[in-house]
Amino acid sequence: MHFKTSLLVFLTVCPISWATAADATHAVLENQFLKRTIATENGVHTQSISNKLDGKSLTPKSAHAFVITLADDTTLTSTDFETNSVTPSETPEGKSLTIQLTCKKIPLKATLSYQLKNDAFYCRKTLSLTPGKALEVKQIDLESLELTEAYQPYTISQITAKGAAQWRPGLGQPLYTKTSGTFWGVEFPASMNTVKDGTLRCSYLVGKTLPAGKTYQSHTSVLGVADSPDFVKEAFFNYIDQTRIRPLRLQTQYNSWFDYGKGVSSQKFTTSIKKVHNELNTKRGVPPLSAYVIDDGWQNTSDDWSKKAWTVNGKFDPNFTNSFKAATDAESHLGLWLSPGCIFGGQPAIPKMRAAGFKSLDPWMSLSAPGYTDKLEERMVELTEQGVTYFKLDGVFGHLNTRNFDVEGFKGSEKELNDAKYDQQKIQYLTDGSERLIKIFQAMHKANPDVYIVISNGAWLSPFWLQHIDAVWMINAGDAAGGANRTGELVYRDAVYHDLAVTENTQFPLHSIFNHEPKKTKTGESKETFRRYLYMNMSRGTGFVELYIKPFVIKEYDWDVLAEGLLWVHDIFPTFKHSRMHGGRPKKGEVYGYTAWLKERGFVSIHNPSNKEQTYTLTLDRKFGLTPDSKETSYLLSSPISDSLEGLKKQYRHGDTISVDLKPGEIRILNFDTEPRDWKQLTDLQTRTKQELPKPVSIQGHAILGTWKYGNHQREFKVDGTCTLTSGKKVQWTKPFTINSPTQATVQGGYKHVIQKDGSLRIEGKYTATKGP
Repeated sequence: MHFKTSLLVFLTVCPISWATAADATHAVLENQFLKRTIATENGVHTQSISNKLDGKSLTPKSAHAFVITLADDTTLTSTDFETNSVTPSETPEGKSLTIQLTCKKIPLKATLSYQLKNDAFYCRKTLSLTPGKALEVKQIDLESLELTEAYQPYTISQITAKGAAQWRPGLGQPLYTKTSGTFWGVEFPASMNTVKDGTLRCSYLVGKTLPAGKTYQSHTSVLGVADSPDFVKEAFFNYIDQTRIRPLRLQTQYNSWFDYGKGVSSQKFTTSIKKVHNELNTKRGVPPLSAYVIDDGWQNTSDDWSKKAWTVNGKFDPNFTNSFKAATDAESHLGLWLSPGCIFGGQPAIPKMRAAGFKSLDPWMSLSAPGYTDKLEERMVELTEQGVTYFKLDGVFGHLNTRNFDVEGFKGSEKELNDAKYDQQKIQYLTDGSERLIKIFQAMHKANPDVYIVISNGAWLSPFWLQHIDAVWMINAGDAAGGANRTGELVYRDAVYHDLAVTENTQFPLHSIFNHEPKKTKTGESKETFRRYLYMNMSRGTGFVELYIKPFVIKEYDWDVLAEGLLWVHDIFPTFKHSRMHGGRPKKGEVYGYTAWLKERGFVSIHNPSNKEQTYTLTLDRKFGLTPDSKETSYLLSSPISDSLEGLKKQYRHGDTISVDLKPGEIRILNFDTEPRDWKQLTDLQTRTKQELPKPVSIQGHAILGTWKYGNHQREFKVDGTCTLTSGKKVQWTKPFTINSPTQATVQGGYKHVIQKDGSLRIEGKYTATKGP
């Protein structure tokens, strides 16, 4: 990891002593990366933080080690507690600090625990509470500091019940500082980490009555350091990578949804497994897929799920025996889709569960109440123990258009709940539901430490989810990318990437995003068109690659391209740990792309989504994504797509500027390596099948070019690939179009235009136009 490399340089020139110390007034927790000084009298609080990586310090103007908000909104801060003892300790792995406290106002004991490992550039903190009598706790702030340097990179809070693509809870996002590079947060996906009026708070809702005499332990907060405030996001992602539940890995798989939909059966699924394995692995040398996934269609909603949830219907063996065998024969594993909230594919089973006393929300199941969630855990752990290695959890707290909440006085998904005045109650439900789901995920991990879990619709992009699962749906997007052609499909999905990663500044690593692509459900497009779409798709840098294909529809040349793309992603995957987006706004036709780097290698994808030529310039430096230890590195340029190299040099160094002239719709894939690359295995696939290669229909001289009139409207198709709709003298829009055949074109948005035998033009199946002069 390049972060560690930069630390070696630091340690060589600046020897550091390790320390955990305490006296009557303060305690110190320290290693070679950071030093946290904590006042232990007159209210425990952080006095200062020394960041040894950037050589700077933070000194809060005021601070509380914690703040407890009770149900009646009264607060207890660390100044309301008397320090009983301060105990530093040290093990071969690191240091810890334990502070015992007693509240001066109510019968309540507290324990603060700080942990700092020797090799960690971050320290953790927890709070334990033991009340003398029952205590209703509303919220806990694990950090509360007045820091003028603090800022909140993600500031949106959109917690709606109704509204398409209006779901941005803003929970579980980190906080940063801009003078010294530090990051902060509660390690919980429903945490509320905020900066307001110069005060940094790392909080979460408790919403529980703590029983007398029993100890409640909080979630954990984290404080970490970076070598520069300019690259604190990079350091935070490195921390997430080190603390995630399972290491980042490449997960390639087939999914049955676009193949069979709900009509999937054991026999159909097995047939597709054999076909995919033969075409990709046996015939074309692609490594075996990680999983073959049965999507919606296997569950038996006629059963009584209050006794056993998510049982198997008659289309499959009760324990998926034949499906397991087929996956094993393909050197792979079985994966399953299911909907934790019964949002998809489970609603018919809800009446029986409701009759048994299980709590439901309109129109789904509660994820915070016992009963159903207990049965859900039992079933998911059982399936994990049986050998299911992948789970797609689709419909967690809602979907693209609707979310539901357990709020008193409401059924669950009424539009009135969009009002922000209900946000605290909604967050409380998300908190309780997340805690319950996390317990399920922990049990699944215990059953199989190599299980792969994706949370999809109704989740949100908190990086702290990755401490419990493997990937998260990109949210606010449809499952099928819209667009009149492959360019349109890319722009649709990449525009969502740009919104979340750039415009909204979501702090979530691209390598763990589920994007519901690539898709190949029909044949007939040229290999070149499919190839460039596929490479651009793979270059987004996610380690989760799920194939939505129709194996018995696509042709030999389609399999060639699919295999080529998968081989490329297997090769380049190690760089994905640092994947990021670059360039402009896809929806505005601006050049954009993706890039990821290790010291010895990297790649850059570039896409010109517009219908005009554009020149794009980039600089190979750390801001672009190169590692800090690559300043003296020279890279050889190569590409499995030969014309990607046009106009470029053969070799580049850190700090060089690259300028690329791009044709309309052009995609380039650039690989940078310190050693020469041989792409022969990939390029051989490009010429493997010739007899079925479809030739693209040229726009030049096409019969659709010209002006077509109908009523008061006309549509003009131009050789530059655009269509303009005019009503009277007013231009309504100008959109790109794609030639599908000698008699058919599709305008962006899926609007089909077909030239009839009599020479007229049938528009969208609604209008008939004649060609004008």
